[in-house]
Amino acid sequence: MKPTILLTISAILLFGISAHAHHSIIGTYDYNKHVTLDAKIVQVSLRNPHSFIQVETADGNGTVQRWSLEWGSAGQLVTQGVDRNSLKVGDHVIVTGNPARSGDTRARLETIRRPSDGLSWGMKPGQTVE
Repeated sequence: MKPTILLTISAILLFGISAHAHHSIIGTYDYNKHVTLDAKIVQVSLRNPHSFIQVETADGNGTVQRWSLEWGSAGQLVTQGVDRNSLKVGDHVIVTGNPARSGDTRARLETIRRPSDGLSWGMKPGQTVE
């Protein structure tokens, strides 16, 4: 086979696998609902295709819950002023997000603010890290 045919077949297979693996954000999270969490960061994972922050917060009964907050890709976040040094385990943050349709303690991150120094990030224009 010619090299161009092999490259074309490889690209089609690679794209097909990555497209199949990617989930629907709108199907996963309820954009009509919002949660606000006053929480402590327990894990930060900046990666591709999506970054995640794990936080712990007390529910209405005082029981500690762990939430998984899905964020943008590491590359996208760097262009918005967020890097591996921006947030640390133990940071107190206030976050807002769209909760999972499944009812799990999972959300799509909309905003994050660290009260100790005012660091903030948001999805809308002008809400990048300050």
